Amino acid sequence: MTAPLRRWLTPVVAVFAACAIVVGPAPAPAAPSTPTPSEHEEDGDLLITDAIAQANRNYLQAKTKLEKSKKRQLQLAQEVKAAEEQLDALSPQITAIAAQSYRTGRLGAMTMLLESNSPDSFVHRAVALDELNMVHAQKLADINAAKTRAEQAKLALDAEVREQQKQANVMAREKAETEKALKLVGGLGFTGGLVSATSKVAAIGPGRTADGDWKPESCSEDDPTTSGCVTPRTLHAYKEVKKAGFNRFVGCYRSGGPWEHPKGRACDWSLQKSGFSPWHNNDMRMYGNNVAAFLIRNADRLGIYYVIWNRQIWFPATGWKSYSGPSNHTDHVHMSLL
Repeated sequence: MTAPLRRWLTPVVAVFAACAIVVGPAPAPAAPSTPTPSEHEEDGDLLITDAIAQANRNYLQAKTKLEKSKKRQLQLAQEVKAAEEQLDALSPQITAIAAQSYRTGRLGAMTMLLESNSPDSFVHRAVALDELNMVHAQKLADINAAKTRAEQAKLALDAEVREQQKQANVMAREKAETEKALKLVGGLGFTGGLVSATSKVAAIGPGRTADGDWKPESCSEDDPTTSGCVTPRTLHAYKEVKKAGFNRFVGCYRSGGPWEHPKGRACDWSLQKSGFSPWHNNDMRMYGNNVAAFLIRNADRLGIYYVIWNRQIWFPATGWKSYSGPSNHTDHVHMSLL
């Protein structure tokens, strides 16, 4: 039996003792400098660093559009104010024309010309009629133009307000999604950015009730990794992790101890194709990060109890916390099922 395998056969440290040790961030082993994302993309998956960069770009674009919208709003508000002031200025003239029409009736060309009693009077009345028509036409044109400008400016202003709100929503959504993704995988300090931004969606495990609880299960299925047994839910999770592309060495059942391995409710996902060895390059670190991320992102669908990886432990209710024990879990990702 090799030394790595003997290491795996040692009991898993007690969960409650682990939680009671030290809570807070713990430094990970020294690692090579983080490479560019393109060097470690698996099957075209976007790295979390790429997702963060994209969210920042989207934020800056939205912020720029928002500032432009605010400036345009100010311009349109000034246009609306100017148009309304012009309408106010024309209002007395409109009132005067309306009052004259009320007193004398609409003055037609024939009426004015027939009332003339001399050639000179006829010419004066014709000139007056022409001037009056021009005044009326100009006033009406000014009024209509001012009204149209005001209406168009208000419509444009409303559109700018909607665009401003849209951009504000984009910023809030991008910020929230970035923070959620970072927190869920343990942050950049924990992962070094070497983790896919998304994970495949796992099929829902057996025994989940309508209210989200999980029914107790016995160790009734053959363990595909040992001669022991696992629960149906553990076997399902094992198959889903494999289906997601994580095909390096794994061991589940282990006799002895009070915790999940002897109950068939736990598996250890190695970073290597055989045996166990602490991560010492970016490939191994990213593999462990992605296994842990897959389990956590699908925790509600698989019935995950907790995950231990790289000196950190994750519970659904608390997120990532510092972890230390007989095994610091830098050579494998531990998953326990409910």
